[in-house]
This record gives sequence, structure tokens and C-alpha cells, in this order.
Amino acid sequence: MVVPFWQIGNFGKNPRSLHIATSKFVITSECFIIRDMRVQALHRWEVSVARARQIQLSLAKRVVTKSQVTNPRLVAGIDISSPDAQGVARGAAVVLCYPELSIVEIKVAEDKIEFPYIPGLLSFRESPLILAACEKLRDVPDLVLIDGQGIAHPRRFGLASHVGLFLDLPTIGCAKSILCGQHRPLGKEAGSHAELLDNGDLIGAALRTKSGVKPIYVSVGHKIDLASALQWVINCCRGYRIPEPTRLAHLAAGGMLTSKPSTQAQLFH
Repeated sequence: MVVPFWQIGNFGKNPRSLHIATSKFVITSECFIIRDMRVQALHRWEVSVARARQIQLSLAKRVVTKSQVTNPRLVAGIDISSPDAQGVARGAAVVLCYPELSIVEIKVAEDKIEFPYIPGLLSFRESPLILAACEKLRDVPDLVLIDGQGIAHPRRFGLASHVGLFLDLPTIGCAKSILCGQHRPLGKEAGSHAELLDNGDLIGAALRTKSGVKPIYVSVGHKIDLASALQWVINCCRGYRIPEPTRLAHLAAGGMLTSKPSTQAQLFH
């Protein structure tokens, strides 16, 4: 996470010459970068299906739908692999410099998936591994794009919202399919979008990120509004259907991304 230097105290009258590195943050001439991800413990993961639905309804009330993203320097993508024959999956978190989208950090976590596959409750199945990967991050992102639903969910609390509350960070849901709701047809050109509505509620938008390909479904995760979410997703696209942060996280979760940070990205370390 990046915070303007003037918000953290008096560092002197010549901040342009300032560059301090510690175990918790790096102060540069214009900002400091918070280090070491912290994951909040909001509830246990070993719960019944009925209890899981109750938790979703309760925590949905805590989702913030106003944007707290202004000038991000670090953007992350999060994804998880399908379980293998032994039930083991890999959660991945990839942190990128913005706007260059060069890799700063890649972290993964592997373990056996315990919660059953139940539509609408995937966050209880996937979040523990995703959060385990996030806990390994050295650099805290300003914005997180997640392969999954945010409030475009029957109980308005999908994976992106769940992870957003646990990380206490702005998150955006970038799903490849609809879980609930409907939308009107959208234009064929990149950037076209249409509101996703469910029982009269605006829960997200269908967004065409590339001409000639199917849209993705963007929704508020946490600490973001829909208009801002759409703009940040568009800004993070690099010629593929899937935004670059989640595309790279998908590769990392599949064991296909082991790139070292770029020379520019090493500034953050």
C-alpha cells in the first residue's frame, strides 16, 4: 500500500531527498510503501453450510461501496487453481507496479481444500488458501483484483468481498461468468459495458475488455464503487480478455509463472 508522505508525520522540509527503508515500510520522495500483509480473523472457516450463509449475510453489511483508491502504485491479482486428484490446490497473489504492471512479487500457498463445492459459498472453499498466499506478501497493494464475484452474489457477498474484508483493502470482483443477475446486450468494442441487475439491484456490470471476446463481470468487492472498479479494470487490461493482475495470478496458481521481479519493480524491495 502506498500513502503520501505528508500523511504520516513530519519528515522534514526536504522530502525529495528522503529515501528510508525499514522492515515495515519504504519512504521515497513522494510516498511510503507499507510492508507485510496483515490478515484479520473475522471468523472460523470450519463451519456448517447454514452457518456459512449466515456469516455472508452478516458480513455483507460491512462492505464499503465508496472508493478509497486514488493513486495506486501497487496492484495485485488473486486466483486459485482447481484441486488436483488429492484435493490439493494452490492460491496465488501477484503484486504489480502500476501503471507499468511489471511484477514486484509472487506468492503462493498450497494445501488441501476442505470445504465442499457449493455454488454461492466458494469463498469458504477458496479464501483460506488465498489469504495464506496473501499473508506471505512483503508489499501491501493499494488495490486487489480477484478472479470471482464481489457483491454480484445472491447474498451480496462473494469471494472478492470476503477477501476484501479480511485484508481490509480495496478489492474488485472480476468474474468470467454470471452467478446471478441479468444485463442488456453490450457493444462489440472494447470498453463497452452494461449494468448487471438482480431483482432491481445494481450489483455489477458486464464489461467487454477486448473486441470480439466474451465480456467479464465486474463488481464491487470492498472499498470501491462500481464506476471506479470498471475504470481500474480497463486500465489493467493488456490485450487479453482477463485483466493482467488476475491473468498473471491464474498463471501463478497453475504453476506457470515463476518470473523474477523486473529491475524497476525491485525499487519496492
